[in-house]
Amino acid sequence: MSDLQFAQPARRNLLVPVLLAFLILGIVLALFLRLIPNHTADLAITHTAVYPAHTVFKSESMVVANQRAEDNLYVLATLHIDDRLHVPLFLKDFTATLTTAEGEEVTSSAIEKQDLDAVYTSFPEVKALATTPLLRETMIAPGQSAEGMVLLRFPVAQDVWDRRRSATLNIELYHQGQQSILIPNASNTTPNPTSSANHPAAN
Repeated sequence: MSDLQFAQPARRNLLVPVLLAFLILGIVLALFLRLIPNHTADLAITHTAVYPAHTVFKSESMVVANQRAEDNLYVLATLHIDDRLHVPLFLKDFTATLTTAEGEEVTSSAIEKQDLDAVYTSFPEVKALATTPLLRETMIAPGQSAEGMVLLRFPVAQDVWDRRRSATLNIELYHQGQQSILIPNASNTTPNPTSSANHPAAN
């Protein structure tokens, strides 16, 4: 009796489908990288001005020791933001970190819109330096840009700022996290004669 022989199905060549799958995957990745930018926004600080405020608080007493002084440095940074995404950007907050020559970190939150007038009233020189502010809750449309002033206050004297290791402006976005940019060393400084305030001196 002869052996029964069964027809064997032809073995499929899997090389072609695998290569085709890799080709399609490569095309998808290339399109993804082309359409999605590698960063959220382009940041640039186009101008910086600083105003050192040295205020002496006078007491009603004639005793000099009862008087106290306070140093504050106002930094006016003009920030330019380009939206590189295909969705709008929403600005949530502006903060900054100053690293002193000794390595101490001093943080600051940008002055709120409703507090700007109070600063301008106390220090008209700051108002003279100020430009249109870039506000929290600003929306930047895809492919568009926004520019404006961010006003920061650091409780330090002028020389601390001049000798700093670095100063970083942080921009927090509602849906894309935080981006940072260094505040450049070059800036315009407005001299400040010592101002005085007739407030009771602290004990």
